[in-house]
Amino acid sequence: MPRLLVAGLCGGSGKTLVTLGLLLMLRRAGFEVRAFKKGPDYIDPAWLAWASAHPARNLDAFLMGDESVRASFVRHKTLDGINVIEGNRGLFDGLDAEGTTSSAKLAEVLDTPIVLVLDATKMTRTAAALVLGCQKLAPHISIQGVVLNQVNGQRHERVLREAIESVCSIPVIGALPRLATNPLPERHLGLVPPDEHQTMGSVERNLLAWMEGRVNLEAVLAIARSAPSLAGQADERASLPDAHGLRIGYLRDSAFTFYYPENLEELERAGAELVSISALHSTALPAGLHALYIGGGFPETHAKALSANASFLESLRKACAVGLPVYAECGGLMLLARGLVWHGVRYPMANVFPVDVEAFATPQGHGYSELLVDAANPFFPQGVALRGHEFHYSRIVSDPEAVTCACAVVRGTGCFPGRDGIVSQNVMAAYTHLHATATPQWASGILAAAHRSALHAKSQEELQSVSS
Repeated sequence: MPRLLVAGLCGGSGKTLVTLGLLLMLRRAGFEVRAFKKGPDYIDPAWLAWASAHPARNLDAFLMGDESVRASFVRHKTLDGINVIEGNRGLFDGLDAEGTTSSAKLAEVLDTPIVLVLDATKMTRTAAALVLGCQKLAPHISIQGVVLNQVNGQRHERVLREAIESVCSIPVIGALPRLATNPLPERHLGLVPPDEHQTMGSVERNLLAWMEGRVNLEAVLAIARSAPSLAGQADERASLPDAHGLRIGYLRDSAFTFYYPENLEELERAGAELVSISALHSTALPAGLHALYIGGGFPETHAKALSANASFLESLRKACAVGLPVYAECGGLMLLARGLVWHGVRYPMANVFPVDVEAFATPQGHGYSELLVDAANPFFPQGVALRGHEFHYSRIVSDPEAVTCACAVVRGTGCFPGRDGIVSQNVMAAYTHLHATATPQWASGILAAAHRSALHAKSQEELQSVSS
């Protein structure tokens, strides 16, 4: 399993651009590639999926545990091509001072060599001290190459290269100049997702031009191929109820893009038919759905268009009112609210929950979350512990007494102080995002609710048949 992990010394070091560029270069050279992202976020994996032409997988030890991380990698790797893992934040940054959930720890779990991306702005020999510090802090991990970023000319590169290679005995395998403009524009929550880019061809051209002749692809291949054999087997996935005959919809457009591939794949593995629906362009929910899944995304930046699609919002509200099971996360919660305030303007939404949501300029909840299900809801048994993450700039600005929540917040922010998971009839919406590998109860809960919905629909048809 040829593999490498691209890490940085901090967030914003350029590792995402370097990882994307490496994937594009490898594909252009004829290699099959697979991409992975350390951590729980959605946007970087969406870009990695674009660059690799395959779904990118999240590897998160806090959510999954080390064994499940290893098993997921083994399940989704390529044997003959190159597997590229993008780290997050700094190499040793994790939940605690020991860095137990860091990119370095992931490299240890997967026995993977590291390419370190170093922002060399306004430094020379100090760069060698930084690399040497990483070596000394964790001599059991294998840093095998350095890519210099933000290099200011040939002299700057020469001094940096000589200092690092002489002090650290690690090759500098790339030196990249400052970019005049970032080919991946940013906004709140990070990068703008690829679904909202109109000029993806120019992004590819710009990244390849930036990397061309400046990164030694042969050295990259040698590092990836130096990875030792990785013991472990693909995980034995949890058994699921037979879902053949069930139709489960999910909202998928530029407003709703935050879906882990595994979540949708688990529903399909059980036999369910997945129906992709656009909240921006569909006039109504399709007939015959047995459940609906609404992931996160950017409903705030699409608030005007979503609100203008009144027929779809009314169809969604009516479906919830008659008992359609709906599971929603973050952006989905915002869609189900009474109204969404964005830049001071209030936009009517589906009005499934009698609350208003407002999006702010700063994060209102960010980080891993832990919930305890302690009240009745359509999807989870009481007593189940849930581990997920949240990253939202919005919050509910209405009276918490207007709704009921099913979960106590053990860690994180949630919908209200100490509570998450708003519930109404067969609808549940939370700010916490769940990963199906980490939370097997998620898929089984949705499928069970869909089964109940299908049985109810069948009984209603039989009653109507008898009546007629």
